[in-house]
Amino acid sequence: MAVNLPCHFQTYYRENLRDLLVKVPSAGDEALAPATRLLEKRREAAEVHQAMEAQREEFELSLRTLRVRRDELREKEVRMKEYLRKFDNFLKDSEMKRLRAVRKAAQERELASQKQADLCALQEEMAALRRERDRLQRRVQRNACYPQYLERVVQGSDQFQEGRQVMSRYDTLVLTREDLLQTAQENQESTERARAHLARFTEQSNDTIMQYNNILALLQSKLDQARAESLLWESRWAHIQNTAAKKTLLLGTIKMATLNLYQIVCKRARDTGEEPIALEDTPRQLQKIQTYLTDLMSVWEELSKPDSQAGTTTHGSHR
Repeated sequence: MAVNLPCHFQTYYRENLRDLLVKVPSAGDEALAPATRLLEKRREAAEVHQAMEAQREEFELSLRTLRVRRDELREKEVRMKEYLRKFDNFLKDSEMKRLRAVRKAAQERELASQKQADLCALQEEMAALRRERDRLQRRVQRNACYPQYLERVVQGSDQFQEGRQVMSRYDTLVLTREDLLQTAQENQESTERARAHLARFTEQSNDTIMQYNNILALLQSKLDQARAESLLWESRWAHIQNTAAKKTLLLGTIKMATLNLYQIVCKRARDTGEEPIALEDTPRQLQKIQTYLTDLMSVWEELSKPDSQAGTTTHGSHR
């Protein structure tokens, strides 16, 4: 903990030494000489200095004491933290040990329950085995007559010398019978599968044939419709061809007439130095004819004006 010494001394002077520095002058003091007053002031300053030194030493002692106390408290705090840490670790270890003990106890109880269940199951299995043993013993007792019968069969037969040969022959016949039964069952299943496959194939074939018949009928109707439309379009095409022939003949006639007019215009018109128009360029020929006729009409109008004026004048004089 840091102590601000200037602030401490300032507070000390303000509160404790104010009476030493400020004194009310009395009537006797006014009569003293200045040298005496100076000595008195120096003495008072020395006393104040001594008091300040004493206070400073006391303060430094208190400060050292506080520093020692602070160090001790820090050491105690460190020891206390270490103690708390160790105590916390101890509590954690104790809790972990307790949890392990609880888990172990639970596991032991579960294991004991499992062992008890296994014991009960083994006891039931042992009881079942005992019952099976008793049943087999009774069966052996019932079948005790069969080995004797087998011995009598071997004795009365020339093909077998021992009972094992009879049993082996019987086992062979049983296996052969089982193989034949299995083969017959497999053949029966194969036949059933083939029949089912044939039925599905027949059904699918019938569906496919029916679908193709429907498609064929639809295509036949479309073919009949196409034939009818073909006849209609053939008649329209014949009409179009006839109309086109008439239009072509009319167009040829118009072109020939235009060409004749153009040739007449070329003969009657003056030579203007223009290039002759091609025989196939009918639009330009028509433009040439139109231009010639326009010029001819203009000339005719000009020529007709004096005649009309002269006729008007003569008519007025006769009147």
